[in-house]
Amino acid sequence: MKDKNIVLIGGNSGIGKATAKLLREAEANIFLYSKSGDGTTSLDISQDFETLTGLPEVIDGVVYCPGTINLKPFHRISMEEFKQEMDVNFFGAVRVLQACLKGMKKSSGASVVMYSTVAVQTGMGFHAGIASAKGAIEGLVRSLAAEWAPNGIRVNAIAPSLTDTPLASKLLSSDEKKEASDKRHPLGRIGTPEDLAEATVFLLSQKSSWMTGQILHIDGGMSVLK
Repeated sequence: MKDKNIVLIGGNSGIGKATAKLLREAEANIFLYSKSGDGTTSLDISQDFETLTGLPEVIDGVVYCPGTINLKPFHRISMEEFKQEMDVNFFGAVRVLQACLKGMKKSSGASVVMYSTVAVQTGMGFHAGIASAKGAIEGLVRSLAAEWAPNGIRVNAIAPSLTDTPLASKLLSSDEKKEASDKRHPLGRIGTPEDLAEATVFLLSQKSSWMTGQILHIDGGMSVLK
């Protein structure tokens, strides 16, 4: 990863922050964007844009981290909330990738990493909004992997289960909730940002150079084990 130019959207907390730390240790050049702009370039991914301020001419990797957790019964999810889920999880990714495509085509082997959720493969109640939006991400991953393969651009996604990030803080707000969440996973614990960051850097690196169009399940066994 030394001297590789990596664009990281949502790099100031959770999985994005942990990924940025690993990339710095690997001596990559990181271009960070977030809504808050705290230590990063400010970017509201819910608004239309065609370019990103400060992009390098050559882009070797793009990581799209923004996500939502809005768990409600289906009948209580408003259309506005469904649209917000799509804006943050899907349309934001589309906008970023369209803005970065020219730079990725100039790389000798660019890699895109996005995030899905275990709830796409494993049906879970109250997850209609997020599972629908992340299901769109999985479709986008496979389509772009096929379309961009001739350009040497790889596209993969990671599908985590519950991970200890600020986004999940309401679900882990007490020791009792955290213990219950740990017990739901076959490996006996929820994920950490570092678990997902390690997988992200692997997908960005040449160690995964023969992988594209894949959904990597990093979920403590939740998706396939009982």
